[in-house]
Amino acid sequence: MTVVLDEAPCKEMGTTVVLDGHSLNIEAVVGIARNRQSIELHPDAIARIDKCRNLLERKISSREIMYGVNTGIGELSEVVLTPQQVEQYQKYLLYSHAAGCGEPCAEEDVRSGMLCRLNTHCWGHSGIRREIVETQVVMLNAGVTPVVCQKGSVGASGDLSPMAQMAITLMGEGEVFYKGRRVPAKQGLEEAGIATIVFRERDGLATINGSDLTTGIGCLELFDAERWLKTQEVALAMTLEALNANMKAYDPRIHLVRGYPGTMRCAENIRKLTKGSELLNLPGKKVQDAYSLRSSPQVIGAAKEAFQWSRYMLEIEVNHAADNPTFFPDEDLVLSGGNFQGTPLAFALELVGMSVTTVAALSERRLNRLMNPHLSVGLPAFLTRGAGMFSGLMLTQYTAGALVCENRVLSHPAATGSIPAAADQEDFVSMGMTTAIKTRQIIENAWSVVAIELMAAAQAFDLRAPVRPSPASQAAYEAIRKHVRKLDEDRPLYDDINRLTRAAKEGHILAAAESIVGKLI
Repeated sequence: MTVVLDEAPCKEMGTTVVLDGHSLNIEAVVGIARNRQSIELHPDAIARIDKCRNLLERKISSREIMYGVNTGIGELSEVVLTPQQVEQYQKYLLYSHAAGCGEPCAEEDVRSGMLCRLNTHCWGHSGIRREIVETQVVMLNAGVTPVVCQKGSVGASGDLSPMAQMAITLMGEGEVFYKGRRVPAKQGLEEAGIATIVFRERDGLATINGSDLTTGIGCLELFDAERWLKTQEVALAMTLEALNANMKAYDPRIHLVRGYPGTMRCAENIRKLTKGSELLNLPGKKVQDAYSLRSSPQVIGAAKEAFQWSRYMLEIEVNHAADNPTFFPDEDLVLSGGNFQGTPLAFALELVGMSVTTVAALSERRLNRLMNPHLSVGLPAFLTRGAGMFSGLMLTQYTAGALVCENRVLSHPAATGSIPAAADQEDFVSMGMTTAIKTRQIIENAWSVVAIELMAAAQAFDLRAPVRPSPASQAAYEAIRKHVRKLDEDRPLYDDINRLTRAAKEGHILAAAESIVGKLI
């Protein structure tokens, strides 16, 4: 059976995103997490939350045994708690699980994780009280963000350590970021006018029992990776022009007969970006270029296909109920299962990291061809007219090579690295958070790799002058030159690389090219 995700944006009421459990997409998550777009609960979601809680209250009253409500968790799930213990259990559950370590996650990551958890609750299968959900909605809207250690989740039973650290702030414990300051949670909530809450039966476990921080971080990473890949296409187009590539490799008929949509989209983007180039009309074309020039559509296209599958997986997770136990009010039923398991997310993010690493390695190989006078079709060695006295951009390739090497190490999968926990009750875990952490680093490194290729291609354009590139590549060149000036004689380049990396991440280079050809596909 083929499942087709609704690609329409989440439901909005004015500038407020309305959470209904079903309608979030990657772009909406980014808007709320990064741009502080406000949220509210859909009335139907509120009704489902209340209906589910009523079911739980009835079962508590009848003394029915339910995992994590009146039992311990993990290996202690067979321990039945007394009614007196149940009152205190949720607080101690959160205390014990807030056991991570390391530096805090970025605020946008925590906000994204909170959002993903809230959307799960909107399904009405968690048994949580509406008061808990509404408090987190108010926190997000007010910009009160829990301080959450980055490391400690194994990505099964949920991202328990970071989610617990997130949850204790609702009680006024732990710390939060508020108005640019890191303050005690109680102080931050008081300043924002938000009352603390007391967790009751099931509330604590319901706030932590899903791989939501991994999901939230993954949504932001995929959004960034997709923009990075399009920026790679701009760099590819510029390098093809600088090296007078044989553009027969980009003929649509070649890609149509093989049939991969991603490859066809990449080739179409490159044809648009290079249209009108004088550089591609220079004499001296090879019959066949090297693979790094000729096979780029096949490699970048494969990444496009991979990203599409990763988006499919992440948007399923964002819009579905992940909890344990799962409550079904219409059937008066409580089922225990494993919907908290993070493996689907881990696989999606491993694929993102592997794809970015591969395309970045291709970028470094194109950079090599720009630098090497034996391969650069008449460009001077290392893109300087004073080779010998000057080294030009030689060392930028060292940096790109170091970053590609690091990314290859980081591409070793964490998702195959299960280490059993909880006395072997939780004997297979996803390590999805580890995947998310390393995928973030892969993408950060890759932004610098593409920045270095863009810098080299712009330098090559200067050396090819007065022959002009395409209008799109010229626009990209002008955007690059706003941040990095032409290299006439050697100077320290680390500031140039860092400035251009920031400009690329902020979308300036891509936007310049797209202002000529429209949105890349």
